[in-house]
Amino acid sequence: MTVSKPSAASAGGNDNGASDSRGASVLVNAVDVLRCFTAEQPLQGVTEIAAQVGLHKSTVSRILATLEQEDLVERDLSSRRFKLGLGLIAVAGPLLADLDERRAAYPVLQELTERTGETSTFMVWNRGESVCVEQVPSRQQVKHTTPLGTRYNTAWSSSVQVFLANEGTEKVRAMLSAGQIQLPAATDENVEDYLVRLKQAASQGYATNYGETSLDEVGVAAPVFDHRGGLAGCVMVAAPRFRVSTDQLQALAEACRQAAAKITVRLGGQPAA
Repeated sequence: MTVSKPSAASAGGNDNGASDSRGASVLVNAVDVLRCFTAEQPLQGVTEIAAQVGLHKSTVSRILATLEQEDLVERDLSSRRFKLGLGLIAVAGPLLADLDERRAAYPVLQELTERTGETSTFMVWNRGESVCVEQVPSRQQVKHTTPLGTRYNTAWSSSVQVFLANEGTEKVRAMLSAGQIQLPAATDENVEDYLVRLKQAASQGYATNYGETSLDEVGVAAPVFDHRGGLAGCVMVAAPRFRVSTDQLQALAEACRQAAAKITVRLGGQPAA
């Protein structure tokens, strides 16, 4: 007589470990798909996304169908490609509304934009990326703006410099080596020069990006500290390069630094000397 071996479920197990693992994998894949949509590439097709995330097109198509049902993505009517949906605002809204730093920053950003005539933003650091969480756009016709949620990991970004200037040297080296922070032509000599630049940014209380990430854009950023002395975020001012001479860059940086100090005080912190 042959005795059948009971399945895991009938033997009292229910294979929850495998199910949990598959569920986590699906969730990770869905997040990877959402991360493909950027300010530079807001419209994405199935083939484009599949190439970026390393999944089969049929898998990506199923993920997008589920995300579309939840209004997290939607189809662009003209191109039939996908873009982020308004449902994401419902997900992110409670977080943004409860972000103390964002509430403290907004009135100061309004003053900064009024003073400089340029776009002011508040950035936070999230696992190796500088993320825009608040913005007051310039009133001028030609301006640089950043959608909320935009992420930066380029080494020359002024906000990235501010955040990295507050990290340990070896950690920055590791992030550059792993490609987590993008530094073009990252030779040993260039990395060392970059580390010197970060020390200078920490010392002067601001960092600059004078057409280094984009030829037509200038950015300056200054750190904001909380009541514990920890880095809470940074203020960044972005402007078209044709409006900012090297002399004007210094004035823009000083205005940015003063705004960052005001937000630091609003958070109960001590501004940098």
